[in-house]
Amino acid sequence: MLTHDNELLYFADPMCSWCWGFLPSAKRLAERYGDRAPLSLVMGGLHCGTQVPLEDGMKERIRGHWARVHEVTGQPFDEAFFERASFVYDTEPSCRAVVAARRVAPECALPVLERLHQAFYAENRDITDEGTLVALVAEHLGLSEARFGEIYDAEETLLETYGDFELARELGVRGFPTLIARKDCSLEVLTQGFAPLPQVEGPLAVWLDEEEPAAPG
Repeated sequence: MLTHDNELLYFADPMCSWCWGFLPSAKRLAERYGDRAPLSLVMGGLHCGTQVPLEDGMKERIRGHWARVHEVTGQPFDEAFFERASFVYDTEPSCRAVVAARRVAPECALPVLERLHQAFYAENRDITDEGTLVALVAEHLGLSEARFGEIYDAEETLLETYGDFELARELGVRGFPTLIARKDCSLEVLTQGFAPLPQVEGPLAVWLDEEEPAAPG
């Protein structure tokens, strides 16, 4: 998964509300610093393999998180989600959809994450459903649903998805969003959990300046 000599590793999950809140900052970082430190998206597996439907108490906790994310970031939420019965909050399918898109075109990973965030949080689409995921991402990539479905279902995609989850564990990522600057084997945690963009850019600027070669002389 480590693809560049110098990169920003962005650990996120399509069904993480604080990642939805951080998305505008992630896009800005990719635009501003992509030439010096490309942003590499890594799926976190926030609630991977969950099988138990959401209970009312958990729904209320999630509602509280959403309200706080909206208050801090202004990102929209469709609260019709809480009317769903027997919803299983399994984030593995949506993580796998992003990885499948990344396999098709790495530069599309962040836009696809944005599309899935938007579909889940602002449109009340069920992105735990494979058919919904395939339709959303295939349209975004300009592929047929049949072709993207093959990529989504491929064993290589599943293995790569769990490789992302393992990388998060290996690097001690405990929450999302997390942004880590990497140069070879040197790692610098810029944020673990949501932070406003200026709080991320400050340490990033220092790290990038340290990575600049010394002037001759």
